[in-house]
Amino acid sequence: MTSELMIFIRAKELCSLVMKVTDTSPKKFRFTFTVRMQNMAMDIIEDLYLANETFVNAGNKNQYNTRRGYQNSALTKIKLLGYFAELALKEKAILPKQFERIAILCKDCQNLTGGWIKSGKKKFKL
Repeated sequence: MTSELMIFIRAKELCSLVMKVTDTSPKKFRFTFTVRMQNMAMDIIEDLYLANETFVNAGNKNQYNTRRGYQNSALTKIKLLGYFAELALKEKAILPKQFERIAILCKDCQNLTGGWIKSGKKKFKL
């Protein structure tokens, strides 16, 4: 049995939460916050998987840069999702407790992705 990186566990929790929260959002926000937040949450997972599936030979800067690009993309999308959630809270599309949980998971995902990037720098000495 293989274990999953913690970033994938947290990102999946974040995606599930976003799907659940946005499902109960008022219909008038469907095309502003709901779809945008859902897509962003799924894009984060996609970028993380693409980064993880990018094989890096020691010293191969191109492979490392490809992986790093996916990691940076995921990191940016995590930050954007946090912003969209904050905006959704201000517009009353989500509840304060829902925003709080999303914000916590976004912060966890940011920290874990940052740690992954940092460990890659050490591992590949780039």
